[in-house]
Amino acid sequence: MQIPWLEDNNFKFPDVDTALTEPDGLLAVSEALNPELVIRAYKLGIFPWYSDGQPVLWWSPEPRCVLFPENFHVSRSFKRRLKQHPFEIRIDTCFRDVMLACAAPREDPLDNDSPGTWITDTMLNVYCQLHETGIAHSIECWHDEKLVGGMYGLVLGDIFFGESMFSHEPDASKIAMHHLCTQIKPFLLDAQVHSKHLETMGAEQIKRSEFTRLVNSRLVHSLNTSSGLRRNY
Repeated sequence: MQIPWLEDNNFKFPDVDTALTEPDGLLAVSEALNPELVIRAYKLGIFPWYSDGQPVLWWSPEPRCVLFPENFHVSRSFKRRLKQHPFEIRIDTCFRDVMLACAAPREDPLDNDSPGTWITDTMLNVYCQLHETGIAHSIECWHDEKLVGGMYGLVLGDIFFGESMFSHEPDASKIAMHHLCTQIKPFLLDAQVHSKHLETMGAEQIKRSEFTRLVNSRLVHSLNTSSGLRRNY
């Protein structure tokens, strides 16, 4: 099957049900990546994921990995960690720095096997533009005035579309996600691709059709990302 190439003058995504099964979810290819196209894609349950030297690859995997905040798993050891209040949580104070930290080569729990280098310069610039317009957000863990962990993603309706996360200290990214689930409280966290790490935190896989239905139904809602600003953990 030939993958559709999205031309500059015709950025109409194909139906997500036409996505490949191998590689799972590959739907379309384009040369361009811009904020308008990213927003349009996410509203359809589609996201970009590609590496330097590749065209922009657009994905809609089957099934989809998601986390309902009420299902976030807090183990006994993690509960003890939270009681230590190791970090200060800040929202949207250094979005670009969070993306740069996520782009550094390492294992990324929001990606199945990615070393993190999939965050290209173009993607960095586009998502920073989305941050400036209030669509992309960062949840940051600080310790002694240093950024030590966090995550970023997009908010459309009351869904948080998680993109990536990082930790420079133990549990930092997990605590950022805990803050997202318990304080900001989106209806749903889209984690895109399943991983065992996400599964331990309560993530599950749902059918693509159910995911797109949920996205469509929640776009009319809103989410207050400023709730819980500068909360100590």
